[in-house]
Amino acid sequence: MSEAETSIPFRAGQEGYASFRIPAVVVSGAGTVLAFCEGRVDSAADHGHIDIVLKRSGDGGRTWGPLQVAAGNGTDLAGNPAPVVLDDGRILLVHVRSAASATEDAILRGQVSDADGRRVWVQHSDDDGLTWSAPTEITRSVKQAGWRWYATTPGHALQLRSGRVVVAANHTLPPAGTDNGTEARYNSGHCLLSDDRGETWYLGYLDENTDGYVNVNETTAAELPDGRVYFNTRNDSPAPGNRADAHSADGGRTLVKPFRPQAGITAPVCEAAVLQLRDPDLLLYSGPADPGARALMTIRVSTDGGTTWRPAYTVDGLPAAYSDLTRVDAETVGLLYETGDFSAYTTITFRRVPVHRLT
Repeated sequence: MSEAETSIPFRAGQEGYASFRIPAVVVSGAGTVLAFCEGRVDSAADHGHIDIVLKRSGDGGRTWGPLQVAAGNGTDLAGNPAPVVLDDGRILLVHVRSAASATEDAILRGQVSDADGRRVWVQHSDDDGLTWSAPTEITRSVKQAGWRWYATTPGHALQLRSGRVVVAANHTLPPAGTDNGTEARYNSGHCLLSDDRGETWYLGYLDENTDGYVNVNETTAAELPDGRVYFNTRNDSPAPGNRADAHSADGGRTLVKPFRPQAGITAPVCEAAVLQLRDPDLLLYSGPADPGARALMTIRVSTDGGTTWRPAYTVDGLPAAYSDLTRVDAETVGLLYETGDFSAYTTITFRRVPVHRLT
């Protein structure tokens, strides 16, 4: 693996944050690598004072500039960064906000008000990520009444060749026929769509399978060369394996078939990322490959639109969890991922992976 270069833009306990989680990475129109994540001020918990932080690299991810807060919410939470670079150079940052005190458990049980719960916002940058607009709330357009938990991606969002912006997302439903504080674990999938470069938004597909077989959770998307959109999701259910996938033939508005198990990907219950390369024509997947633990970060490759997969590049055998992928240049793919010697959450590391290692 000596050909791969690595750098560490985020390390737990440094720069004013106890923990860094939930990586997302894009390359701007100017070629700048933008590495986003959640900066968790007080602890590694999923609630509390959390900012979306950003570091920029002008040399392909070898070195990084100073830490910036791309989206803050006072001492409350701004998280689940879903950045996308548009064809006109604008960078959108879709994300969620909630009260610092709103734990996932309380939200799932219906014990958190709409005002304090998971709400959806968007910002943009027109100067290569140096500064960001004030946030605009889009919750009413993309979150239905009654939904409890809500999360964008995590990882990068997508602009299709048609110009449409697609942000994969997930939500939970309350238990059927009751709202008595029972914990709702009916994970469901949807996506956010915009046909005017992020000015207005609406809901695309809904996959609300409550039979406990495939429950769509954190989801990632890529546009295939034939124009279909491929969705790959974390599956917290008894179905074979811990991944499921689906295709859309209409830009995310509907699914050809509901999400079904993807047993060809060995993985623990964890987020993952996908990225479509154009030259060569490869669909990539990154995620931990140990079936029972968050470890063994691996890039897999599909040449048939996600039907079958093969391991192509194993980073190492260390603990590893969430990840994201981007195309840095013609010869290089960038992998931004959580890892550490004894814990997956010690650093967020960036690895430059030669494309020829994936073919």
